[in-house]
Amino acid sequence: ARTFLVATIVTLATLVLGFPLAWLLANVPGPIAGRLILLVLLPFWTSILVRTAAWTVLLQKYGVINDLLLSLHLADHRFDLMYTRVGLIVAMTHIQLPFTLLPIYSVMRTIGSSQMRAAYSLGAHPMAAFVRVYLPQVMPGVLAGALLTFILCIGYFITPALVGGPTDQLISNFIANYLNVDLNWQMAAALSSILLALTLILFAAFARLFGANRIELA
Repeated sequence: ARTFLVATIVTLATLVLGFPLAWLLANVPGPIAGRLILLVLLPFWTSILVRTAAWTVLLQKYGVINDLLLSLHLADHRFDLMYTRVGLIVAMTHIQLPFTLLPIYSVMRTIGSSQMRAAYSLGAHPMAAFVRVYLPQVMPGVLAGALLTFILCIGYFITPALVGGPTDQLISNFIANYLNVDLNWQMAAALSSILLALTLILFAAFARLFGANRIELA
C-alpha cells in the first residue's frame, strides 16, 4: 500500500510539473526549445545513484534547501527533510519528471496551434477549447507518461534506501532485504511475483479503460 501511495503521489506531481513544461517546450521557438530539451535530458547523463546522492546533500538539515528557505525568509527554522516521506517524494519526482514529460511533449509538438485558433474563432471559450480540442489529443502522451512513471516508481530501490526513512521503504527494499540479509528467498520470490502481477494488472486496466492504442510513447 505504501509503495502504491508513493508511486501515485510522484506520478501526479510529475504530471503537474511536466504538463506545463511540455507545453512550453512545444510552443517556444526552435532554438530555445532545443536548449530547454537539453536541460531536460541532462539528468539522463548521470546515474540514478548520483542523482539520489545529490538529493541527500540538498535535503540535509544544514543543506542547500534549508539555507535557501532561511535566506528568503520563507521559514524561521530548519526542516528535517532527510529520511522523510516529503524528501523521498521530492527526490523521486525530480528523477521521474523526464519520463513523464517526454511522452507528453512528443504528442504536443504534433498538434498545430491553428486548431486552437480555429476553436476561438468559432466562439469557444479558451478553457472549453482546451478541454474539448487540445486535451483529448494530448491524452495518449499523458497516459503513456503517467503509466511509465508509475510502473518505474513501484520498483524503486536506491532512492528510498538513501533518502527515505525506516517507514518509507518500498516493496523493492523488502525484496532486497529478504534476498541479501534474511536469505529468505521464498518470501522475496513471493513479493516479486506480487509486484509483477500488480504491474500487469495495472497495465491491463489502463489498456481496458483507455484503449491500448492510446497509450503511446511515440
